[in-house]
Amino acid sequence: MEFTVGQIAGVLNGTVEGDATLRVDRLAKIEEARAGAVAFLSNPKYEPHLYSTGASAVIVSRTLELKQPVTAALIRVDDPYLGFTALLEFYQQFTRAGKRGVEQPSFVGPGSAIGDEGYRGAFSYVGDNCQIGRGVLIFPHATIGDRCRIGEGTIIYAGAKIYADTVIGARCVIHAGAVIGSDGFGFAPQPDGSYRPIPQIGNVVLEDNVSIGANATIDCATMGSTIIREGSKIDNLVQIAHNVEIGRHTVVASQSGISGSTKVGNYCVLAGQVGLAGHLTLADRTTVTAQSGVGKSVKEEGTFLQGAPAFNLRDSLRANAVFRHLPDLERRLLKLERAQEKPDAAEKS
Repeated sequence: MEFTVGQIAGVLNGTVEGDATLRVDRLAKIEEARAGAVAFLSNPKYEPHLYSTGASAVIVSRTLELKQPVTAALIRVDDPYLGFTALLEFYQQFTRAGKRGVEQPSFVGPGSAIGDEGYRGAFSYVGDNCQIGRGVLIFPHATIGDRCRIGEGTIIYAGAKIYADTVIGARCVIHAGAVIGSDGFGFAPQPDGSYRPIPQIGNVVLEDNVSIGANATIDCATMGSTIIREGSKIDNLVQIAHNVEIGRHTVVASQSGISGSTKVGNYCVLAGQVGLAGHLTLADRTTVTAQSGVGKSVKEEGTFLQGAPAFNLRDSLRANAVFRHLPDLERRLLKLERAQEKPDAAEKS
């Protein structure tokens, strides 16, 4: 796929500085780009590459002042990072556009309705009485259980497993190997020490524009729904337990785990390997740093947490600073104790 620099500028609402007729056919990093590629400059640390890059075009800020001549055409936009992201989305739409129709063998159960302009890959399975929206892409070996509803433009990648009664909004992305709607971890202890499974009769609801990473797992609710609200992004290898609710535009990084019935607010950030105990509430815009464990609710909006158990970031940094100096503090304490012992010994003699 080839585009002119001028066409790309039109997509990004940018302006061209240089030859708008140059043709590009790929995206590349500014330090690695060659002729025919378009790159971007957002981080000032990479500005020296602007003057030596082989790219045919570079997306830059409207306010960037050049320190040297450049050979590449410049596409000036308000925010180069967001501009390049928009270009990646544009490119992705074109690469996916060819995925249409039905590959065989594939299966659709009775009572299911599938919208136009979609794709179903070989060995994909759609259960009974499902409602699949327009332009949904279902890749090979994906499984969608009975009575599921999936909004238009959603993508279900290869090998994803969507259990019965799951509701998925529009323009969601479910990556390979993800499991949506498996049983919550509910077992009732018995007098003899054994455990009796508690039926998990709820479902999972993903609102619009949600992304679920590869091999992530989201359990259905015991009753009601486990809910991931609009725009939230869940990374690979994340575990979300039954009856959890994650607010709008929250991000959860890889290997994090959220225990049952916890409610995470809007615009929160959970970094890698974060663990949340059950039945907690995290206020909006809470940020939890990597490898932290949260054991109690957070009520104040905009809180930063760190540590295991996690507590206020500023206090945690102070505590870590003290911890690093503990050996020196111990030596000083022992020295003071010895100095105190000597006068005591002199008085006794």
